[in-house]
Amino acid sequence: MSSVLTNEILITVIFGIIGAVAFTFIGLISGTDETATIAPLTLLVILLGAPPAAVFTFFLSGAIAKHMTHAVPTMLLGIPGDTMAIPLLPEAQMMRSLGIPHIALRKAISGAVISAFVAVPVAVLFATILAPFADTVQSIAPWLFLVAAIGIAYASPGRWAGVVALVPFVILILGARALTSNYDVSLNISYFLAIAVGPLIADLALTLGPSSRKDMERSEPKTVALAPDIKGWKGYFPNPLKVLDRKQIGYTAAASTVSSATFVFSPVAMTVLMGELVGARIKNGYHRLTTMVSAKNGTTESTYIAETLIPLVAFGLPLSPLAAGPAAPLFNAPPVFETNQETGVINNLSTYLTQWEFLLYGLLAVVTATVIAYPFAMNYAYRAASAVVKHISHEAVIAVFTGLVVVISIWEGGILGLLITVTVGLVGGLLGRLFKIHGGVLFMGYYVALFSVPALINLF
Repeated sequence: MSSVLTNEILITVIFGIIGAVAFTFIGLISGTDETATIAPLTLLVILLGAPPAAVFTFFLSGAIAKHMTHAVPTMLLGIPGDTMAIPLLPEAQMMRSLGIPHIALRKAISGAVISAFVAVPVAVLFATILAPFADTVQSIAPWLFLVAAIGIAYASPGRWAGVVALVPFVILILGARALTSNYDVSLNISYFLAIAVGPLIADLALTLGPSSRKDMERSEPKTVALAPDIKGWKGYFPNPLKVLDRKQIGYTAAASTVSSATFVFSPVAMTVLMGELVGARIKNGYHRLTTMVSAKNGTTESTYIAETLIPLVAFGLPLSPLAAGPAAPLFNAPPVFETNQETGVINNLSTYLTQWEFLLYGLLAVVTATVIAYPFAMNYAYRAASAVVKHISHEAVIAVFTGLVVVISIWEGGILGLLITVTVGLVGGLLGRLFKIHGGVLFMGYYVALFSVPALINLF
């Protein structure tokens, strides 16, 4: 093995460990949205010059680790760790009422481990089957973006209101691009950051108004009840195959396989759907709850993995809510990565890695995240949740990511880049509040503005 290859593998492993460690702790902090955390940090890794394999491993190990530890605040505190943890709340609340949140936590985290190992090979296999149709998909990509955007918007809580909200947002993107072109400023990253932190920008802006600020004010600190710390295994590394029973392993693996063969549906919707399908087949109340928890949290892993791998391996285009959201830097991170359907330029992560490399580095990411996040969450969930509630300031976390957004926006487009980021983020955040749409809808709207609108104009 050459020294160059050995060094690249070593760097990849190091970045995988960094991603797993970082997002193991980030996942413990409730409300840390995936798009607002994974996307900026992945973008930073890309801009720092990390090799493609290291970028991919960092992203995937971070996402997998986060979807293990996001179960800690969700199950123990009753507060969703992130957007993907919201579908877990009903079962989490029921098991808290029964006095067994520690069992819910074990089942959820162990389900995530099983799903991660299932999802990577299944997603790569399905992507390989779809790959021969890549040229056809690329030729009709503008229309796929349009259809996908409408479908994802309709699948959001806003339904038709979400579809309607796409129109002004697409117009805003078109206008912003026309404005920046007049000043010889080309923005790409800033739009992704703006959409990712849109809710944050909207909340900060709303605090400036007396009426909205009054709604956000709290008279006293929030109190939470922390579940007891009960350990039911020996040693540091528990066996997920023993934490789950055979039926739970089978149902979780089946849900992961099905959700790993999809890539155009909302991950939240898939999580709810898989949980309901599994729950409908189990009569015993306790067993139904524990199995639904493992299957649902497993689906949060499998959808993230599949919706990243399939667009990368099969098409090289961001044709999924995840690829257009948290995984967007893997497709567009100028000057390193660029995906431009107008010019025919596809120079993104799919250009640098083969199908086998995606499989191998994907499994490396799974192993890395499992070795770091799984035993940590299983052994130290109580102490970690307690420390986060007592000592981690949400304001400090917000400040860190706000600073990162400001630096990258100014780096890419100067003051104009920062103004565009704030404007797009504010509008996107308000649309999310008023029309109940999530970041995935807005990301698809961005691609509609880039690819679908020019194609529509050419028809007339």
